[in-house]
Amino acid sequence: MATRLGPAAEADLTTATATSSGTAPPVRLWLQPTVIALVVVAAFIGCYVGLQRNPQPHRVPVAVAGQELGGEISQVLGESVDVRPVADAATGRAEVERRDVVAALSGRSGSDRLRLEVGGANGQSTTTAVKSLISAYAHGSGQRLTTVDVVPFVRFDSRGLAGFYLAFGVTLAGFVLAQNVLGLANHLHLRHRFWLLSGASVAIGIVATVIAGPILGAVPAPVMPLAFALTLLAGAAAFTTKLLGTYLGPVGVPVATLLLLTVGNSTSGAAIGPDLLPAAAHAVSALLPPGAAVRAVTDLSYFHGAQAVQPLATLALWALIAAILVGLRPRLRRRRTRVAT
Repeated sequence: MATRLGPAAEADLTTATATSSGTAPPVRLWLQPTVIALVVVAAFIGCYVGLQRNPQPHRVPVAVAGQELGGEISQVLGESVDVRPVADAATGRAEVERRDVVAALSGRSGSDRLRLEVGGANGQSTTTAVKSLISAYAHGSGQRLTTVDVVPFVRFDSRGLAGFYLAFGVTLAGFVLAQNVLGLANHLHLRHRFWLLSGASVAIGIVATVIAGPILGAVPAPVMPLAFALTLLAGAAAFTTKLLGTYLGPVGVPVATLLLLTVGNSTSGAAIGPDLLPAAAHAVSALLPPGAAVRAVTDLSYFHGAQAVQPLATLALWALIAAILVGLRPRLRRRRTRVAT
């Protein structure tokens, strides 16, 4: 009985035959992987190093108690902050705790003392920038400033990077999962590949949650909501990678690398606060799965999930739309075949 070789084996046999006969391989076979590698390394370094080169605060939301103080802050600090007037210091603190603003500034009439309450869980880079701006104002106006962190990071995440590494690891796991499933197209039916991607995404979310939360104590979010968020992230990364690989072929995996692991993670807002990113990076930050996941993890961990609905919806849409488009691929192929014949 004749044994039929798979596509990869046939390709290797063809290449070996061409090489043994002295025929030089096509230039494309040399050029394509080289160009893809160069694009990936340039994008990775450009994003991660470039975005950290000179971060500048742009309209960082700060609650200010008192109309006169708010007017002075707006005039002195300009576009660096977005002043949100509040009735009193207690209202400003409540807005910090709901993550409506990054910090709240208050001062008593006739006093030379100012009080700045920051939400440290918004990220070290963001809160440091706000402290520097308000300190410069206080120094210039001859006032004394007291700073208090009302939403600090937990003990085992003192630098506030656990959310970033958690999102990066889950995104990477979803990416690798889909990359392996792409190679099973000739061995598993489409519905079985869907079950594999979905089930493994749930497992990834649970494992990541248990390690980062109960075991390491670095992410204080409730276990079930955190596992749900990370499952959505794994599913979004997996189905998006599967989608790109299905429609674009061999180029799809590098495109997924650029979209999810490079641009998505570098603009997520964990290493550098979203309010310190350039305009273009800030615009895509919350729209890509890693950025949405970092926001969801932070909200669930430190702000009682007050702003978690939008990032969770973003993750769900990525996973759902990618899954639908992957499911439509066989129908599109059959329709194209009928039109061609």
